Amino acid sequence: MSSTTARSADAAPELIHQALIYDTDQVFLSATTAFCLDGLARDDRVLAVITEANAELLRAGLDDAADRVEFVDARRWYDAPGRTLAAYNSYVSTHSPGHRRIRIIGEPVWHGRDERQEAEWTRYEAMLNVAFAGSTAWIVCPYDTRTLPGRVVADARRTHPDLLADLGSRASEEYGDPAAFTHAADRRPLPPPPAGTGVTVRFDADLSRTRRRVSAWAVTSGLSGERIERLLLAVNEVVTNAVEHGGGHGEIRLWTDGPAIGCDVTDPGHMETPFPGYLPPDPTGLRGHGMWVVRQICDLVEIRTGLPGTQVRLRLSRT
Repeated sequence: MSSTTARSADAAPELIHQALIYDTDQVFLSATTAFCLDGLARDDRVLAVITEANAELLRAGLDDAADRVEFVDARRWYDAPGRTLAAYNSYVSTHSPGHRRIRIIGEPVWHGRDERQEAEWTRYEAMLNVAFAGSTAWIVCPYDTRTLPGRVVADARRTHPDLLADLGSRASEEYGDPAAFTHAADRRPLPPPPAGTGVTVRFDADLSRTRRRVSAWAVTSGLSGERIERLLLAVNEVVTNAVEHGGGHGEIRLWTDGPAIGCDVTDPGHMETPFPGYLPPDPTGLRGHGMWVVRQICDLVEIRTGLPGTQVRLRLSRT
């Protein structure tokens, strides 16, 4: 391991977030094996959330030490940005008391994502730098240039402060402030709902009336009781935020789109919160939980704010 990486390991624990950009199995294996073995030698907790193929490679490279590394299938872990962030937060919080560092190999799933999903997962990578700032987490995110689109790899250089090679690390010259992060998709408006579908509900401070109307639509759309409750909770949290901070009124648009439920909440206000729903709320606090809860419930949350107002789009699975 190079002196750059060694100094990082010996320094006072604070967040390290690195992209491992590789083009051969050997580069992946060399970097991740050294990362795990160094962590195990220091009695760090080591978690590998990676694809099945990479898990097979890493297990073989670690040999007997593989039993001391926790492996999780990336496709199961990376199901929705908000839930993945919460899962990592819970893992780090649970294991930090017993270990100097929590080492994570976290391989996001990019294949099968549409442009808007890709944008939110890229934003998730940027938000890790804020959500885990000051923590003992050391996160390495593998990016395989043989299979990933060039734009995804380019964004990795923007969302990771450091780049990890097989024997060392260096600062990413393209890294940007998470507060100023934008994705190419952010510069375009969200596409309209499917034509001729759904219902529009106007809302104001009478939230009970709004919940009744949303519930009635959900029932006629064939949603199960559990799905209705999830939808109502998510919509209620967004609408409450709009009433309190967005001018006191707005509009809800609900529709079904194949296996998903779509919901737009628009209001005339401007969302000032820099990282809405990405930072774990204070568990003892009475406020600040709303958008965090929404990101746990929904499969995708997209936000556009500015003139003429704010649009929050929610996507939930129907089953």
